[in-house]
Amino acid sequence: MTETKTETDPQHLAERYIAQWTEPDATRRRAAIESLWTEDGTHVLQPPAEIRELAANLGFDHPTLRAQGYDAIETRVTRSYERFVEKGELTFRPRTDAVRLDGLIQFRWDTVAVGSGEVVGGGLEVLVLDTDGRIRTDYMFPGA
Repeated sequence: MTETKTETDPQHLAERYIAQWTEPDATRRRAAIESLWTEDGTHVLQPPAEIRELAANLGFDHPTLRAQGYDAIETRVTRSYERFVEKGELTFRPRTDAVRLDGLIQFRWDTVAVGSGEVVGGGLEVLVLDTDGRIRTDYMFPGA
């Protein structure tokens, strides 16, 4: 794996990453995406178990969902915001466990009920960075 020129603080990147998913302003959300990601960056999502089971029944052993490039990532982030955050019932927050190993950053995140502060979900993120510290590939594992 290539060493990155920029020594990105893993926790700071995790916080910026989660902030893009909770940003209500579309212009600021797009700007966050362009500052965090490479132009051809790829978001790879392992679907929830029920979707994986349906896919397996259709003969797909390892289904993954992908969004590549600023426009596709913006669509993915916006739809997630609209579905989970916009109504004011849920939000996302990074845990404080972000670690870096060469050009990889790993951290966990929580889905939190806004009213009670109860953790109702979450997942694991593994980010592959380019030499400038921007996200080249994002592997998201909800529920992990």
